Amino acid sequence: MMVRLGQLAHARAGDKGDTTTLSVVARDPADYDRLRRTVTAERVEAHLCGDVAGRFTRFELPGLSALHFVGRGVLGSGVTTSLALDSHGKSLSSALLDLELPENG
Repeated sequence: MMVRLGQLAHARAGDKGDTTTLSVVARDPADYDRLRRTVTAERVEAHLCGDVAGRFTRFELPGLSALHFVGRGVLGSGVTTSLALDSHGKSLSSALLDLELPENG
């Protein structure tokens, strides 16, 4: 059985040039360790592989019960010059919340 990331967390996003930032914040701080174990940079890249070409780096923010991902080279030559339909970080953060996690992660 799987659970959607969006059931355990909400997301915030930003973008500048070809870089996007995606933050995943646990709705309940008790779920932070589960997110830390299961939401890796590699899983984020694999989940968004159809939409992004760059690489993500993950930063842990335990005091905020959050994970922060910085994706470099993700938005091509930048949001304003991309031919992709709505390649903004906000779209990617919404897509990320569909990531399926093991129920007993």
